[in-house]
Amino acid sequence: MRLIKKSPWAFVILIGIVSLFSDMTHEGARSLTGQFLATLGASSTAVGFVAGFGELMGYGIRLISGILTDKTKKYWTITFVGYFINLLAVPLLALAGSWQAAAVLMIVERTGRAIRNPSRDVMLSHATSSIGHGKGFGVHEALDQIGAVAGPLIVGAVFYFSGSYQKSFAVLLIPALIALSILVIARWSYPKTEKMEMINHNNPQSTSYKKVYWLYMIAACLIAAGFADYPLIAFHFSKTGQVDKEWIPVMYAIAMGVDAVAALLLGKFFDKYGTKVLIASTLIALMFAPLVFVGNMNTAIVGMICWGIGMAAQESIMRAILATILPKEKRATGFGVFNALFGLFWFLGSFFMGWLYEISISGLIAFSVLIQVATLPLFFKISAKI
Repeated sequence: MRLIKKSPWAFVILIGIVSLFSDMTHEGARSLTGQFLATLGASSTAVGFVAGFGELMGYGIRLISGILTDKTKKYWTITFVGYFINLLAVPLLALAGSWQAAAVLMIVERTGRAIRNPSRDVMLSHATSSIGHGKGFGVHEALDQIGAVAGPLIVGAVFYFSGSYQKSFAVLLIPALIALSILVIARWSYPKTEKMEMINHNNPQSTSYKKVYWLYMIAACLIAAGFADYPLIAFHFSKTGQVDKEWIPVMYAIAMGVDAVAALLLGKFFDKYGTKVLIASTLIALMFAPLVFVGNMNTAIVGMICWGIGMAAQESIMRAILATILPKEKRATGFGVFNALFGLFWFLGSFFMGWLYEISISGLIAFSVLIQVATLPLFFKISAKI
């Protein structure tokens, strides 16, 4: 007996709610981990290395996880292992007595996230094949970002009233257990997600997907390299006083809120207009750099709205396009390779822009805008092929 009615939309909503509580857990923790490491005696160099290495691991391991998923077809097993590691590493931060122990847990959390993402995304692609990849991944991203906004606010409130990092991390055990419980319900209700798959024979999956995939991969890597990570933006706000310090976390929350709403709209438009929506969102997103790195509080807000739209496109439309062009038997590997290279170029681009920031902010802005503009001809070529 199934716990819920079997339908693709119900599955997307269930996994979306899992992601909501999952993001509430790890994004809530990330809002405090930098300061927490510092209180334990970590240097700024150590904090930067841990954050960067964690992200690199968080994307790089997806390649291995994707290949393993395609070989074994153990979608649920790999997803459960990843979520278990990802979620339970967070509240364990409350027990960390040194910055080295905390750093290990932070990297373990990113590793768990890397393990579960390709298998989870493949199962989502099974469900969204009949309801629209754009709408399905858009709804999932919207729910995901609700958690990304709520988590830091909850942790911030606990820390404000208690002044304790340990209590702030410990409270995240609650959303972690909720996420795992809902994941059990999803597994019980949908043991074979591939039965929801509806193959479209008018796409390049069966023949020419490789050429389109690698063309798309190049464009995505350029987007990643030119998209500044929020820590650099926050550093600029704090250093220049463009945004008051107490408003810096709020700016991030604004971007995450925009991300949630934009993911729904972009996903819907993608199913109707295709890759042209990614071109339009790129044109909007590339404006974030001149707005956040030059100007005042008002331009910063507009810039963060553009940044949020760019994040929404990366997490909804980009995954929807992958689900469209990848053949079923190579889908997890395709997601894994994509995420690994995307993460690598994000890391390299962020490092390079951090270096440029010390030399020339104008140079940073030019690099960010131009490298994203360079993706547009590639997206036009891709649009003509799918």
